[in-house]
Amino acid sequence: MRAATTALLISSLALGLAGCKDKTPQSSTELGQGGSMVSGSAGPKGAQGADASLVKCDSPVATLALAENPDGYTMSSHYQLPASPVPLIKLLAQQSGCFRVVDRAAGLRNTMQESQLKEAGIVRADSTVHKGKGYEAQYTIIPSLTFSEQDAGRGIAGVIGSIPVLRDIAGLAGLLEQVKLKEAQVALLLTDNETTEQLAAATGSARTTDLGLGGLVISKLGGGAGLGWSNTNEGKVIAAAFLDAHNKLVAQVRQLQAKSLPPAVATK
Repeated sequence: MRAATTALLISSLALGLAGCKDKTPQSSTELGQGGSMVSGSAGPKGAQGADASLVKCDSPVATLALAENPDGYTMSSHYQLPASPVPLIKLLAQQSGCFRVVDRAAGLRNTMQESQLKEAGIVRADSTVHKGKGYEAQYTIIPSLTFSEQDAGRGIAGVIGSIPVLRDIAGLAGLLEQVKLKEAQVALLLTDNETTEQLAAATGSARTTDLGLGGLVISKLGGGAGLGWSNTNEGKVIAAAFLDAHNKLVAQVRQLQAKSLPPAVATK
């Protein structure tokens, strides 16, 4: 059975590579195309353009802050993260409707700056920025990441000799050596800021096959804008892994007793 599956995979790859060889490159720009599984927007209209697999809550249980991992993000390959994963997870958390997200990064610094400008008399005295109006973060999520890349091409190319129909295709072995299995493994840790207790944790993972030819990828990694995570296949796999971890975390969050929430922002 395994030999038949391997032969089928190699045949599919061969057809894909042959199809790419003679096509004339074309260039175009399509808004909303490409990207990763973490896509769309969140706000007063709710989750827009979110991946169909995103797990949601009927109502938020608390306010939430996202924090950078103080230990950084460990990767077992030479690839660098396309960006911090925190903005990516903020979008997931807000789209899910499980939390109301508060900013403890650049947004908070800008709020403090506006308050200082008001005290200095630079901005109007009746501005909309007032002391004591900020919402507390009742929970904090900290992400972690381990990313690994495995070179599967050499192993696949090594079995070509046992398949006559593929063995005679010129250059196929060399092309298949470019095939790589890309895998991401991540974790999300949820802490209660009142008690400091870690109340929930979830891991997530994703894997894709990268043919190494012009970004051709065999996987379910399509979608809209990915907050900088759509430039590389590595970024797409990491984004998918965080989506997987988020969905598992939501199953735990649904069991938490809802905390007292601040009044919702008025909308039209």
